Amino acid sequence: MIKRYIPFIVIGTILFIVGGDKVFPGAVGQMSYQVRNSINNTLMGAFPKWERQTNPYERTEKQLEETESNR
Repeated sequence: MIKRYIPFIVIGTILFIVGGDKVFPGAVGQMSYQVRNSINNTLMGAFPKWERQTNPYERTEKQLEETESNR
């Protein structure tokens, strides 16, 4: 019997997290905002920031510097 309501509970929870602060006033809306920010921060912290290890233009910059210094 409860299996019948699980999709509605999941969809309701997602809708609450996504837009509850815009629909519900006061503490309930604030709770939705806090849950969404917590999930966002958790997901952003799970993936490290990607930074290039090398400079792709390094060779070109060196050639330009050499060319300019030889003039």
